[in-house]
Amino acid sequence: MSNFLKPAEIAEAAVQAGEEKARAGAGKLLVLGFLAGAFIALGALFDIRVTAGMPDSAGTLKALVGGAVFPIGLMFVVIAGGELLTGNMMTLPIAVHAKRATLGGLARNWFYVTIGNLVGSLFVAWVFGVGARMVTTAPYDKAAISIAMSKAALPFVPTILSAIGCNWLVCLAVWMAMGAKDIVGKIFAIWFPIMGFVAIGFQHVVANMFFLPAGLFAGAHMTWGQIVVEWIGAFIGNTIGGWLFVASVYWYSYLRGQETAQAASAAAGRVAGQDV
Repeated sequence: MSNFLKPAEIAEAAVQAGEEKARAGAGKLLVLGFLAGAFIALGALFDIRVTAGMPDSAGTLKALVGGAVFPIGLMFVVIAGGELLTGNMMTLPIAVHAKRATLGGLARNWFYVTIGNLVGSLFVAWVFGVGARMVTTAPYDKAAISIAMSKAALPFVPTILSAIGCNWLVCLAVWMAMGAKDIVGKIFAIWFPIMGFVAIGFQHVVANMFFLPAGLFAGAHMTWGQIVVEWIGAFIGNTIGGWLFVASVYWYSYLRGQETAQAASAAAGRVAGQDV
């Protein structure tokens, strides 16, 4: 017996997950959204704490080390449980394509999960970053400021394009983790795509809900207006990456036409019942 699902089976599992998420209550989405935002922020904090002391001469090795530790956040979300906006940018759309969730259900989920993710990210940035002084003392303050400033300085359109690449990888990580039947398989499915997006430097809206405020709290010269604009660009790009490049292509490849066939089968069953 295989210890992982085939792509078509993952597609069906993703639709089922999206259908359930679209029906979840606001309270559950807020609580699990808070956890997911905090988990991703903890991964980001881990990144800062292990790379801050590395010299700039380390070059891309520094980015690789940060990328290697950041994935713990998504591991917590997928294995322990959480509602992460970027992952839901794949599961909700594929359920909508399959006609098992509505756009209203998608919007409702994203609304509450975004709020939860933001509060969880800010909680970690303020309580641990500032309160526990984990990003406000040397050399961590300099690292947090550098990351935040580089993200805020990226123009709007490049931010969107970078965020497309980010959530293409993130949603592939979630997709493959759905296909794994054991925890070790899920960990490896998550680890490499997430390490890749961090090492490349792509923009992740929920991670940036931590990185930018943490940098601001550490002394970065930026405004909340700049931060919100960056979040908007990352949100748009992440949506395109998850919806178009994962949800839509896999729905088209593996599920397109199934709802029509199911409806025809149900109609045939009703007719047969009337003939009896």
